Amino acid sequence: MVETTNQSRRRTMTSPNAKTWFITGASGGFGREWTEAALERGDRVAATARSVDRLADLTRLYGDSVLALTLDVTDRGEVTAAVAEALRHFGGIDVVVNNAGFGQLGMVEEISPEEIRAILDANLLGTLWVTQAVLPALRAQGSGHIVQVTSEGGVTAFAQFGAYHASKWAVEGLSQSLRLEVAAFGIHVTCVEPGPYATGFGSSGLRRSTSMAEYDVVRDGIDRGGWLLGDPTATRQAMLAVVDAEEAPQRIVFGRALEGIEQDYAERLRTWREWQPTSLAAFGDPHAPATSSI
Repeated sequence: MVETTNQSRRRTMTSPNAKTWFITGASGGFGREWTEAALERGDRVAATARSVDRLADLTRLYGDSVLALTLDVTDRGEVTAAVAEALRHFGGIDVVVNNAGFGQLGMVEEISPEEIRAILDANLLGTLWVTQAVLPALRAQGSGHIVQVTSEGGVTAFAQFGAYHASKWAVEGLSQSLRLEVAAFGIHVTCVEPGPYATGFGSSGLRRSTSMAEYDVVRDGIDRGGWLLGDPTATRQAMLAVVDAEEAPQRIVFGRALEGIEQDYAERLRTWREWQPTSLAAFGDPHAPATSSI
């Protein structure tokens, strides 16, 4: 097959200020969009996926600017090897996007031990293994940007998504601590919190627990008509803006989810304030001698 002129140009086009990315879950959804966005502007990408067959077209188009790597983020040894290969190939990494993961649909009582372990293994521990693997290189170079793809479901919650929320809320907490720990090394950490998008998450990216008939009444009462799905392609420029920002945001919502999040947090603040007298009473006498220390 003869390449077109445009294809040949893409194979050699690299900006002198190009960034080098390491993206997990790059074969579809958001990961694919951001991989293409980076490559199209002349950046380099280590694109990882469980199967690299779906990345073959990018390798043909962009040549050495893309490194396709097979990666199961739940395998810590495989993660370490993939990061090492990316560093050997490109000589460094500037942007890390922890995007790999999946959803789990099921009431809390319906979640099996195997299901909760699987989603925490992929969404939380997979993010941790990649983060730990890249940090030595980022610290050594004194720069870098780690982007944790959590979710609207990482800061608020809905019925039937308890296991998914548990994994994404955990990533949010992990990342907030991480920001405090690595800022002195010139490393930025951003949580990207997408609302609902037409990425295929509701089909191929969502596993389902065995339903209990007792919860049918709850399922029947869930409003399924208010979900507006965003265009994943529209997130390309948003992601580039995040990684190019001089002052990177600690958190950013992608899509139209902020209104619901604000309502949730307003309710939390109202409840905390309402119960503040009880909270302070639970402290005891602030002038009494301390009986223990942390």
